[in-house]
Amino acid sequence: MKTWLLCISLLLSLQVDAQMVTTSGPLKVKQVTQFNGIPWGIALLSNKEAIVTIKKGEAYKVDLKNGAKHALSGLPKVDNRGQGGLFDVAKAPNFEQSKLLYFTYAKPTPKGATTTLARAKLVGNKLTNWQDIFISDAATKTNRHFGGRIAFDDAGHVFFTIGDRGIRKNAQDLTNDAGSILRLTLDGKVPADNPFINNSRVRNEIWSYGHRNPQGIYYDTKDHKLWSNEHGPRGGDEVNLIRRGANYGWPIVSHGKEYINNNPVGEAKEKDGIVKPLKVYIPSIAPSSLIRYRGNLFADWDGSFLSTALVLKHLNRIEMKDNNETKETRYLESLHERLRSMAESKDGALYIGTDSGKLLEVTPLQ
Repeated sequence: MKTWLLCISLLLSLQVDAQMVTTSGPLKVKQVTQFNGIPWGIALLSNKEAIVTIKKGEAYKVDLKNGAKHALSGLPKVDNRGQGGLFDVAKAPNFEQSKLLYFTYAKPTPKGATTTLARAKLVGNKLTNWQDIFISDAATKTNRHFGGRIAFDDAGHVFFTIGDRGIRKNAQDLTNDAGSILRLTLDGKVPADNPFINNSRVRNEIWSYGHRNPQGIYYDTKDHKLWSNEHGPRGGDEVNLIRRGANYGWPIVSHGKEYINNNPVGEAKEKDGIVKPLKVYIPSIAPSSLIRYRGNLFADWDGSFLSTALVLKHLNRIEMKDNNETKETRYLESLHERLRSMAESKDGALYIGTDSGKLLEVTPLQ
């Protein structure tokens, strides 16, 4: 038994070394506040204030300086069974004028819960005029793989992610929304220039498909590109550059293994006509949010991709050059926390939510 465990440990260490993984440098971590629940989404209203969603269906306005938090009223009923619940929150691009916040959540329906995009106006500690602006066609009786992350581009569109809802074939079936990234106008309509517009065999809101469970999405206003990360099965987590109308392969291709027998998933790791990931994590880290760092506080991090990780419990940094990974670094492993959500402030500080309910501020150790 000891020999077998040693062999497994050696194989895992060889995999990690091959991907140029290094351990963290020193970072300063400050606990801002504590929640009774999982802080799934973070929207920074300013360097002093944030909105934080809690998976079980609550949301709070948080003072980032003293940790005081105030519950928001006006939220809908959510299905928080399994991986369901209240998901992401994001400021509207014109938030300073409109005071609109966008949310995703698992909406209960007769066919099962489905990932839904909503918006509401923030008035003090109240959410008013709640509107479900897009109820996705992704309802199943399963309680997993909802996706739920939100991003805005700089041309009046909102993107949000939906997992395969635990039914693999959904991700290649374009008559439903599951396993896709959707692109809509800010009021929830289908843009006239979407890739599958007026195709009766494809849901017109689909921007990309073949996704298993995308848990992070980020639109980089500097290079005008959309990026996402997603969970693979037992290995094969991915970081992808999201292209218009593209197929990302699930479940036809995968770098992961089956949970029950360790066999490869799908037909191959790569296939013609399917976009290859820019980064694959073996073993899985279980990425849970994604940003591309553009601040000045971490002096040499500009352009790096940052993912929070659930299973391997760290902050993951990927340095890229010409869309090729040059280095991976792992931070905050000593916290032993499942890191769920993340946001970057205007001054470059990071705010991270943990599954134990903490909201953390992360800055360089001076």
